[in-house]
Amino acid sequence: MREAKRNARRERRIEREILVETYNAEDDAMAWYYYAEEKLHFPFRATCIVERVISPLRKGDKVEVVGIAPENECRHEVFVEIPWDGRRLGVPLAQLKPAVKTDKDTKEVIADWHYWVDQRHLL
Repeated sequence: MREAKRNARRERRIEREILVETYNAEDDAMAWYYYAEEKLHFPFRATCIVERVISPLRKGDKVEVVGIAPENECRHEVFVEIPWDGRRLGVPLAQLKPAVKTDKDTKEVIADWHYWVDQRHLL
């Protein structure tokens, strides 16, 4: 992903609403996890916007996101679950763009996460 233009307003909101009282990368990861767990509304449709070697999704693939991956799988990155070959598979949230009809809260979480990743604030 290319680096997004810095957005001071979004940075302040992330610091005040998501990363409150975090002191290290593990705290940051758990703060992001709980924020996503609370605000993402499932299921929602999404499109893969970037390929990753850790995921079977290809750019342009359309998926239904059915849940957030377990907490222990999200210690470095936010993963969400999609139906895959008769089971649920975790894929990076950073790969996905929500469908137009997705609710506002879900879109905001995804936009916040994409911004955080794009600014190289990788966990």
